[in-house]
Amino acid sequence: MSAPTQPAAAVNGSRPSSAAPRANVWRRLAQHRQHLVLPFLFASSVLVFAAFAPGFCTLDNVTNIARQSVYLMIVALAQMIVLIGGGLDLSVGTVVALASVAGATAMSATAQAFPDIPVLAMAAGVAAGVACGAVVGLLNGVGTAVLRIPAFMMTLGMSSVVFGVALLVSGGVPIYGLPPQFGEIFGFGRLAGVPVPVLIAVAMVLLTYFLLEWTRFGRHLYAVGGNQRAAELSGVRTRRVVIVAFTLAGALSALAGLLLTARLDTGESNIGATLPLESIAACVIAGVALTGGIGRTLAVAVGTLLIVLVQNGMNLMQVGAYAQTMVIGAILIVSMALARR
Repeated sequence: MSAPTQPAAAVNGSRPSSAAPRANVWRRLAQHRQHLVLPFLFASSVLVFAAFAPGFCTLDNVTNIARQSVYLMIVALAQMIVLIGGGLDLSVGTVVALASVAGATAMSATAQAFPDIPVLAMAAGVAAGVACGAVVGLLNGVGTAVLRIPAFMMTLGMSSVVFGVALLVSGGVPIYGLPPQFGEIFGFGRLAGVPVPVLIAVAMVLLTYFLLEWTRFGRHLYAVGGNQRAAELSGVRTRRVVIVAFTLAGALSALAGLLLTARLDTGESNIGATLPLESIAACVIAGVALTGGIGRTLAVAVGTLLIVLVQNGMNLMQVGAYAQTMVIGAILIVSMALARR
């Protein structure tokens, strides 16, 4: 019998190298980098601004960040639904403007007709705004799913049409005459110390999470975004799924426009211009695939908070608006580079 062989390290009298465990750690980090990008960027931003931005960690500023994130968060949820289905919606910003104008016009007219019933005026304005957003989304869905127009071109063209309609209805001037209760409740109201718009945004996050994770529509939406042909062969009504996704996106964007109207106390046709880019950025930073089929609601909520947090921190540091745009773009590029497959 031959003697058992000893490891080379023991023969040479040296200790086993630690390079292998370190290599395994780096390999695991590389495998899961897609899930680590968002927490890394968020934690880094908090640490930097906590150290260099005066008043960043105060309760008032945290509340302000939550309030500022409401409108982008709701629009980002709308964008996420479309992206998961393999589409893209560039009209979310003009839908916000149209909902603001339509809702304010309906509220103002109803308030003049029934001055003693502000609830009726608010209900009419909300119904008009959400209906306009849903109709725009429906048209986007029909154009994309039935007419086979690429989502980029369909929503880009619809964006121009909707913006023109908003300008035509408003005449290019703000619309006043809203019931004061609308702004008091949905713009500046609080419930148990929490701003009402924040509660509405949280409710939309939870509803979207339930819709995508626990319903048949959610499963079909992921299937369509992952492989539309395979989903169709499996019996999924792909056209209907795409149309419903765009319609929901339009309704959610309209809701954001109405909340912004309550904050401004006027209907504006020039709001929401930056929301298409920012909503796509929030989704991409959160790991939503531009090719469809991948994306999680809670991650998009955190991605939205990251963008608003960075903007807030730079405002406290008195960084100019142009530089802020550059930073947001850089974060988007870095997140894409780190999370690449």
